[in-house]
Amino acid sequence: MTTAQAVGAVSRDATEWYAVDWPTIHRNVRRLQVRIAQATKEGNWGKVRALQRLLTHSYSGKVLAVRRVTENNGKKTPGVDKEIWDTPEMKTQAVHALKCRGYQPQPLRRVYIPKSDGRTMRPLGIPTMKDRAMQALYLLALDPIVETTADNNSYGSWVSPAAVLRRCD
Repeated sequence: MTTAQAVGAVSRDATEWYAVDWPTIHRNVRRLQVRIAQATKEGNWGKVRALQRLLTHSYSGKVLAVRRVTENNGKKTPGVDKEIWDTPEMKTQAVHALKCRGYQPQPLRRVYIPKSDGRTMRPLGIPTMKDRAMQALYLLALDPIVETTADNNSYGSWVSPAAVLRRCD
């Protein structure tokens, strides 16, 4: 029985991705989200914006956003740049490349998928990995406001993944 062994040393970027302390990352993001929700309840919108900026510029927020887009069902679907983040090195480089300054979204890749009737096709737009990560990062900052200001008695309300996670804690 033979086993495959990696040749050479593990790169610094891969080591950095494997060394991420995920419980601490989740705790940091969660703490900032709670503070954003509290400031929203108080109506302190200046503080909300400052905390959102802190979250979107934090290492914890960026790492969690990259993890969210690289560990889901669409992780193997590239955008117009044909790039996917499948190695730890690429994920670490993506975390360091998530910068708000100078960010320009790329156009969507247009793919046509069959409708349920099987005869017609419907268009589907696929964003690049960087655009998905940026959307996930800003979702982390906007989700506490949506949860705080949403109507509690609405039956058709949207339930975010963060709300589901909060119920599981």
